[in-house]
Amino acid sequence: MHEVGIMESAIDSVLHQARAHGARQVHRIVLRIGALSGVEPESLRFAFDVVTNGTLAAGAVLEIESVPARALCAACAEEFSVESGFIYTCPRCGALSGDIRQGRELELTRIEMS
Repeated sequence: MHEVGIMESAIDSVLHQARAHGARQVHRIVLRIGALSGVEPESLRFAFDVVTNGTLAAGAVLEIESVPARALCAACAEEFSVESGFIYTCPRCGALSGDIRQGRELELTRIEMS
């Protein structure tokens, strides 16, 4: 379960920022996770509870924003939704595309602390 390592890294960044700003408590952490990132949100939530125990982030709320996967067709410039895989068929013209424009994100986007 690589989600534990991902969450450890995210919490390290959160705690570094909290200390740098003199915070006593972290209240909310927001992550953006793309559909093609390979990260399982429920496993990440479980890891969050384990990794934050005993830290300034203990009891914080983890908010996960899901980012849908989108690809771009080079032939007709249509941007379209995709589910999985590496090569996609454009729904407008039928051309093949591997140009993923979003869906691989794994970002720490917001920390609320006091």
